[in-house]
Amino acid sequence: MAVLEKLRGWGIVLSILVALPLLLFIIDPSQIIQTVQSVSSKYDVGKVGDKSVSYTDFQEATDRYSRISEILSGNSSSNEQQQKQVRDAAWQHFVDQNLFIKNAQAAGITVGKAELKDLLNGENVSPVVSSLFPESEQFLAFLQEKDEDPNAKLIWDYLQESVLTSQYYNKYNTLFANSNIENAIQVNRSIADNNTTADVEFVMVPFSFAMDSTVVVSDKEIVDYYNNHKKFFKTEATRDIEYAVFQVVPSAEDISATNDDFVKQYEEFGVVDNVRAFLQRNSDVQWSDRWYKAGDLKAVNADLDAFVAENATGVSPMYTQGNTFVAGRIMASATMPETVTFRHMMFPANADGQHLADSLLNELKKGGDFSALANEFSLDRNSAADGEFGKVGSVSQATVSYLPAGFDALFTAKVGQPFVLQSTNSTHVVEVTEASDPALFKQVAVFQKEAVPSKETFNKYYNDANRLATLSAGKLANYRAACDSIGTYSHNLTINEATDTYGSIGHAKEVTRWAFDNKPGKVSNIITVDNNYFFVVAVKDAHKEGIAPVAEVSNSIKNQLYADKYAEKRQGEVAAEIAGMTDLEAIAEKLGTTVSTQNDVAFAAMSARSLDPKFVGAIASAKEGEISGPVAGSYGVYLFKVLGRETGSFYTESDAKNANAQILNYGVQMLVPVMMDDAGVKDNRARFF
Repeated sequence: MAVLEKLRGWGIVLSILVALPLLLFIIDPSQIIQTVQSVSSKYDVGKVGDKSVSYTDFQEATDRYSRISEILSGNSSSNEQQQKQVRDAAWQHFVDQNLFIKNAQAAGITVGKAELKDLLNGENVSPVVSSLFPESEQFLAFLQEKDEDPNAKLIWDYLQESVLTSQYYNKYNTLFANSNIENAIQVNRSIADNNTTADVEFVMVPFSFAMDSTVVVSDKEIVDYYNNHKKFFKTEATRDIEYAVFQVVPSAEDISATNDDFVKQYEEFGVVDNVRAFLQRNSDVQWSDRWYKAGDLKAVNADLDAFVAENATGVSPMYTQGNTFVAGRIMASATMPETVTFRHMMFPANADGQHLADSLLNELKKGGDFSALANEFSLDRNSAADGEFGKVGSVSQATVSYLPAGFDALFTAKVGQPFVLQSTNSTHVVEVTEASDPALFKQVAVFQKEAVPSKETFNKYYNDANRLATLSAGKLANYRAACDSIGTYSHNLTINEATDTYGSIGHAKEVTRWAFDNKPGKVSNIITVDNNYFFVVAVKDAHKEGIAPVAEVSNSIKNQLYADKYAEKRQGEVAAEIAGMTDLEAIAEKLGTTVSTQNDVAFAAMSARSLDPKFVGAIASAKEGEISGPVAGSYGVYLFKVLGRETGSFYTESDAKNANAQILNYGVQMLVPVMMDDAGVKDNRARFF
């Protein structure tokens, strides 16, 4: 356990195979569904290859990665984003084990036992191991613990799996990369396409926005197109819903009551000795050790910021902004840098750690090398900015709060003079190596209260929502009539199973779950979100996952076919109109338009993307000095003349190879998604999380 304890460094960032942080997430099954034990596939988190991933299996994998994170980081807290990252890591585990590795093995790739042993603790140690154990001595000590400590055993199993999977990825990606051969002909063609530019003058007859009644698309044409392009009409499961939402906001009475409370406490705020305790009892904003320069408090209140900038001491007036009341008290002023660059060594917050810090501080004062000492003694194995061991980098007054408490001392420290610093859980030897020019900063206590809805206000909005739900009686027609009769606005929205935000309202997954669990025509009872929003939801229509029915996509097909037929018709009409004409100016006059010029058009260059793609393609193959067209483009019909072409040399063989490498990199990134699509992988996580 001793080795694992040393890995729990301040600032450590851990990565798993798929480059996702291992951060703790403990799932509460009661928050998902009550019937999770059902054998129905409806309650599977997904399917990878021929293996279904049950909710229980997925939870076990998630708990495993969560426990690994807790062991390595020593941190059991997590936010919503971190929880998602852990779920992604657990899902990737199933994709790797049940799909990717099997495909790699089918391609003839193997990773033998001797090879794995060498990657774990041999001549060719995997980056997965070296990133976690930068020093071989650490790893050897860990190996001695792994059979006695359950936590070490868990990390050892994780390392073996991660190293094995990583090696399969390395070999498969190498196989794929080495098969991507671009011969000399292809390279030369790419160079020529990018170095050859054309100057062209042209006439464009834009398409009309008005519908042409003579262009008819038949039902048979729509069905034929649908049958020949079904793969383009794959769709996820969706629901068309209508919903009304009642936001609980403070009433005028609530705001007035908050104002009265603020006024009563304002005088005490100006004279109280223990401001920290006062804010803890009375303010929505607690005490902060941060120092502010002019402009920093604008995010709180512009008037407060102006008061602090203009005064050396004192208490500001009371300011009102919406439902928020705020005042500030200037506690101190100081001239200090806004940003500092520093390095540190970290030790335990005990007597041994303090003794070691004092000893190393004395060594530094005698001329000791900070980086070398940090490399030898510091528990933080990840701070090495610019290649200098122990160097953290820059921190500002605005970002120092992200560091453990106590690091605000950096801004009053002298450059080049190391000192011992006690943070929340550690002892540090710290040295500021650079500091920005000093500026005037002030420490400000912010007293703030925001009006919140009272119980009476809460009940009022609940009753409004309940009235709508009651009048709806579970039926869509009743819901619409009730919205009209009581003057409630109803939103329309198409959602999928991943939808958890409705407008600006987040954390609304319960609304989505209800919509997917009910049939069209049904109306919900009140669904409460964040205890601040009351939803009443009606399901209008349901769309299954798979190929969309022709009826649902017929309009988009009709529009596409109409555009193609209309473009073809206009192309023929323009050709008939200018038949026999050989002068572009005369053609423009005949068509009621003008002649335009475009220089340096290149078929393969980024600059060509601003032009109609079909027009650019026609330019690439047109003869110089002759009128070409008409060409039916995406936006109109074109007639043009290539005035001349130039061949440059700005696009080199190196550029062509770099472009091919970028394409290869994209292809490598798409390997697993393509495998998943080909295997019909089902990812139902959105149904649960």
